Amino acid sequence: MDIVVCVKQIPDPADPGQLDPATNTLKRDMKLIMDESDSYGVEMALQLRDAAGEGEVTLVSMAPHEEVNGLRSALAMGADKAILVSDEALAGTDALGTARVLAAAIGRAQADLILAATESSDGYTGTVPEQVAELLGLPSVTFAKEIQADGGEVVVKRQTEAGYDEVRCPLPAVVSVTAGVVEPRYPSFKGIMAAKSKPMDQVGIGDLGIEADQVGWAGGGQEITDVSPAPEREAGEIITDDGDAHERIITLLEELRIV
Repeated sequence: MDIVVCVKQIPDPADPGQLDPATNTLKRDMKLIMDESDSYGVEMALQLRDAAGEGEVTLVSMAPHEEVNGLRSALAMGADKAILVSDEALAGTDALGTARVLAAAIGRAQADLILAATESSDGYTGTVPEQVAELLGLPSVTFAKEIQADGGEVVVKRQTEAGYDEVRCPLPAVVSVTAGVVEPRYPSFKGIMAAKSKPMDQVGIGDLGIEADQVGWAGGGQEITDVSPAPEREAGEIITDDGDAHERIITLLEELRIV
């Protein structure tokens, strides 16, 4: 089974992010890491490939400055190769533009199945996987908590508020994976060393047949005019229990119309 996994490389959430004053967007000129949300898709892909006994796992990513650190982490986990799209024209690209780029890059790989996170940790639009599926003309299944291959289909347990739905979907297809449903493996020392020599195809938008006015600020037709800090949280009320604290709590809950 040949599987493509969309991997987003983001600034490390452990370090405070900074905004570019010229564009009011998050600066991405530092070392980027693989979005934790995507590590679950990578792990699912590796399990499916190993269960099939053949095939390849190809990573597809869009990142500035030819950044590959996050991709190397996924390659160290066991992915076979990667495609990186890096181009100055991509700065400011919106969700649809991102989907357009990813779909074109996926077209360069053999894919029975395309996996992606439900949403990224730094964007939270939750729309890119479905847009990729539409652009590729493929069926889409969302919120997968388990995926099994069954001949020319995949059987997906799709997470719901009440439990899960079992969905059968013909291949090729795009499936978005819910975070936390598998335990991503840690790269071994051997895997880290092997990742340095695995194929990495770096391309620009011209290689994908995409015009500059289809992506970036021009393609999105948007502008961030202002950014302001979130208001500070106000101090809460401290209730001293003199034997009637429960009555005060009930009154507060009634005022908030919770009870």
